[in-house]
Amino acid sequence: MSVVHRLSGLPGGRLTKWLVVLFWLVVFLATGSLSSKLADAQQNDASQWLPGNAESTRALAVAQRFHSRDTYPALVVYNRDGAAVTAADRAKAAADARRFTALAERSGGEVDSRVVGVVGPMASKDGRVLETVVQINVGRKGWPALGPMVDRLRSTARAGGGGLHAHVAGQAGFQADSGKAFKGLDSRLLAVTVLVVIAILVLTYRSPVLWVLPLIGAFVSLNVAQAIIYGLAEHAGLTVSGESSFVLIVLVFGVATDYTLLITSRYREELRRHTDRHAAMAAALRRSALSLCASAGIVALAMLCLTAADLNSTRSLGPVAAIGVVVSLAVMLTFLPALLVVFGRWLFWPARPTADAGDPGHEGLWARAGRVIAARPRVIWIGTTVVLGALSLGVLGLNANGFSGTNSFRDKPDSVVGQQISDRHFPAGAGQPLQVVGRAAAGGPLAAAVSHTPGVAGVSAPRTAGDAVYLEATLTAQPGSGAAYRTVDRVRSAVRSVPGAEAKVGGGDAVSRDVLRASRHDRAVVIPLVLLGVLVLLLLVLRAVVAPLVLVATVLLAFGAALGLSALVFDHVADLPAADPSFPLWAFVFMVALGVDYNIFLATRMREEALRRGPREGVLRSLAATGGVITSAGVVVAGTFGALGVLPLSFMAEIGIAVALGVLLDTFVVRSVLVSAAALDLGRWMWWPGEIFRRGERTGEPGRAEQPAPVAD
Repeated sequence: MSVVHRLSGLPGGRLTKWLVVLFWLVVFLATGSLSSKLADAQQNDASQWLPGNAESTRALAVAQRFHSRDTYPALVVYNRDGAAVTAADRAKAAADARRFTALAERSGGEVDSRVVGVVGPMASKDGRVLETVVQINVGRKGWPALGPMVDRLRSTARAGGGGLHAHVAGQAGFQADSGKAFKGLDSRLLAVTVLVVIAILVLTYRSPVLWVLPLIGAFVSLNVAQAIIYGLAEHAGLTVSGESSFVLIVLVFGVATDYTLLITSRYREELRRHTDRHAAMAAALRRSALSLCASAGIVALAMLCLTAADLNSTRSLGPVAAIGVVVSLAVMLTFLPALLVVFGRWLFWPARPTADAGDPGHEGLWARAGRVIAARPRVIWIGTTVVLGALSLGVLGLNANGFSGTNSFRDKPDSVVGQQISDRHFPAGAGQPLQVVGRAAAGGPLAAAVSHTPGVAGVSAPRTAGDAVYLEATLTAQPGSGAAYRTVDRVRSAVRSVPGAEAKVGGGDAVSRDVLRASRHDRAVVIPLVLLGVLVLLLLVLRAVVAPLVLVATVLLAFGAALGLSALVFDHVADLPAADPSFPLWAFVFMVALGVDYNIFLATRMREEALRRGPREGVLRSLAATGGVITSAGVVVAGTFGALGVLPLSFMAEIGIAVALGVLLDTFVVRSVLVSAAALDLGRWMWWPGEIFRRGERTGEPGRAEQPAPVAD
């Protein structure tokens, strides 16, 4: 504790506050150029998220002998709004195919992407649609180079159409449109997040100026975190996806603002006890630093548990999120307090706290709510549990088997329109064939085995290179659908039965199937790890057994209710009929981490007050003191995660909706009602076998307020 006492005086010291401010300003300026490069380090190709032992990953390694892994198929689709295509249309499509072969994109004298193969045009059986498959090889820039090339394909195909419509779908079309969806979204998401935070802070503080300092602290936190993550991505092999970058923005602003609200609330309490603002800040940090560190530690630990996942995208989210949380804590425990002390009490204008303002412990909405809960705590916590349990039943309708290409966007980009047209007139998997590789000697039997598999529309002629054979299979099912995944399983079973083939199946749907399988493995591994880690930390922080078990149980109940409510919203309000396989795990980690985060703020204050006043009075005093600030913090996090709804990506919208609902349920229902009612009903048993339990219902010290320091501001 002596270390905490010494460190707590640094941000509020008369000289050291200036050194703290100067330090963070220097760090901010030094890391600015690095943080802006994080978008360039992103990897958003799903095949790069899989572990090396996935079958589709191993198939891709062999398939590279026949074509580069940097080659993506584009599907150019021509139609006349349902009418039959004409001879002139066929001639135009054939001429376009010849033009496609000469297309290449260059920058800085180097080729960024080029067309390496063209097949078609092919007409549908009903004569209403033409398709041309174009193979695009990207250079050193990787998949981001697809965007300009796909734009060239579209402009070439649409030129002089005379009523003939052209769309570019297939893997290249989806990747290009996904790249456009990600481009500039960081700035848009940041702007929306900042506006949400400003609005909530102004409403919370009712001050025209106080909100500026938390916003400055959040910007510094985000800048430093992004710079650290960029360095790890460039030099330590950390995989950073667009999704994790978006989550980093809302998470940093959410938790940084949370810490701001809690520190400022404690600081305002101490300003009512001290005439010297420096002494008030030192006392505020002494009383809140340990709970804030414990809270941030729990959230960071939960995030780091994601490193046990198989999926690279999920595994990399762990350190990305943990870095954001730890940096936010460091900034808000040092930089923010120093700024608050530098600017003085006038920041709270028009409601400046004074040293003679008295103790507001029995005032306000949450003090009255505590007295209502205290009248019938058992009825309230049992009734609340039943309601949350009923909401949890909605999870039975959650479809987390993955998106097809056509519903991974919330709107309908050109690739989705083209794919839907193609699916109606051609075998649905024409643009994303399966890739089958094996021993060259087994080429014929492999082709026969695949062609006789139900759900396969056609098989290409086998090609050999050395001792390897390669062939492609077109599926009848829509890419990314359950039917396509079942066909992948059947094809894998069929090729394994070919003697000596040593075959493996990869390609678009095989990758998606392996992502789904890895996601299920990750849930089975990571969820128990998170719960165990959170429980151990709570045992250490609260020095009791019953209280941590109660907190974990209530957070799990809140997670189930939020997931069930989210499933209903997805189906009946937001028109999101499917969810990404990673969605349940991501939602679990954020909801549980943030739920325990808020509960630890309440529980540590509850323990502090119980040691001074007894278990019952400790619950009532802690609810009155923390109710407003914690619910405000919950609204901030719900608002920041809700900002993900501005993104055109279904997965991010679902994460935003689910976490926002979960946080609101936790702060307004679980933390304020369920936990408080359970603690009142359990009494001293809430703290078994710790000191509070051993004291029984006797109070501790009277808890006299600290005497005002003699030095004025």
